[in-house]
Amino acid sequence: MTDPKELIEKAERFIKQQQDLYGKFSVPIPDAVEPEVSQEKKSEINTKSTGPQSSNIQHTKAEDQETVQTETEKPLSTQEKIVACQTLDELRRLCEQDPDLQTDLEDTNLVFGVGNPDADLMIVGEAPGYNEDQQGEPFVGEAGQLLDKIMGAINFNRNDIYIANILKHRPPNNRDPKPEEREKSLPYLLRQIELVDPKIILCVGRISATTLLDEDTSLSKLRGSFHTFHGRELMATYHPAALLRNPKWKRPTWEDVQKLRKRYDELGGR
Repeated sequence: MTDPKELIEKAERFIKQQQDLYGKFSVPIPDAVEPEVSQEKKSEINTKSTGPQSSNIQHTKAEDQETVQTETEKPLSTQEKIVACQTLDELRRLCEQDPDLQTDLEDTNLVFGVGNPDADLMIVGEAPGYNEDQQGEPFVGEAGQLLDKIMGAINFNRNDIYIANILKHRPPNNRDPKPEEREKSLPYLLRQIELVDPKIILCVGRISATTLLDEDTSLSKLRGSFHTFHGRELMATYHPAALLRNPKWKRPTWEDVQKLRKRYDELGGR
């Protein structure tokens, strides 16, 4: 059973992440609280009277009730809906309902994430490709098969880890995700990371690493070491698709994942 204190700490950490990105916001309490009646209204209500003044008191009560109803029915913002998600299934359903996660390629399928929901290692790619769009699962094409081999070489089964992308929908012609697309998708991914709660995140590809670390730099400057990411450790390496195009990057990638495995064991990963 999850420790309530740990759940509270996770929620506080996620809300802080969102506030750092989008400024301060409040999370509404589901049960509406009756608003405090001012002293002036209390005096008016307590005054014994009949006729028109009594009608005014009834009118005031009706206005108060209408105010409570209006506040209760106020729609939640997207950020508030994301924060309110307590499971990956709830977050997936919310992603399905948000048209802003779509790219300018029509009729694509949601590619949410796959793997162990309690994984201590999470891999984050850039965006789904054709095969991923067709199957609704990240990293299932040729690059995904290579990723499985790389993970297998350091004793990770696909079911041991959790895999997701920055974007939840495929962009046309496998182009890089646009800044505005990343901005819309990032809050969902951050909540996804918070719910999985991995010890280490492996970013594959420059877009993935620079988006999460909020740094505009080259992958070569980010890889080879661990970065602090909201209380977790993050490593960046080459995307498997890049290795298929440039085999010379296989050696540095192998060095990266060996460091990853060693650090994972040091942190007590399951």
